[in-house]
Amino acid sequence: MSRRDGSGVRSLGFGIASVLAVSIAACGATSQPAKTQAPASAPAARPADPVRQLPPRLAVIRVSRTLYGAALVDRRGFALYRFTHDRSASSSCYGACAVAWPPYVVADRALASTTGAHTALLGTVRRRDGRLQVTYAGRPLYYYVGDRRPGEVLCQAVTEFGGTWYVVAADGRAIH
Repeated sequence: MSRRDGSGVRSLGFGIASVLAVSIAACGATSQPAKTQAPASAPAARPADPVRQLPPRLAVIRVSRTLYGAALVDRRGFALYRFTHDRSASSSCYGACAVAWPPYVVADRALASTTGAHTALLGTVRRRDGRLQVTYAGRPLYYYVGDRRPGEVLCQAVTEFGGTWYVVAADGRAIH
């Protein structure tokens, strides 16, 4: 039976929001040392949310220092993660998983690396929705929705959605 009042859509949105809130709370609370907060008179700049960005035409990956060592980041400096549940270049992260862990998608297959990353390890795979997701060393790359600043890694070595999430070393291995 279909409903015309739209409450089914609201319920779905509430459900995804609830999963996302739990995911953010679980990762942000235990994955990074406490930080000092800026004084109230100096509000922190908030970059654009990686989830809401239009896909860039060119995938750019570089290596940058994080709390977990040198790890892959995108052109803006946001950490990139790999998911142990992905056994090949095909992504297994969809639905609520892809809300909490947005895939790194690009508009076309143009790929480049700078500063420590290897162009030969870059690739793409087509997701079920037709978008191209960037791969590195044969594994899909993702963002964590709770990371709000370049270089921030709030959900390292956390098990969610049937696998564990790790930032990625320049050789493509998960950083443990």
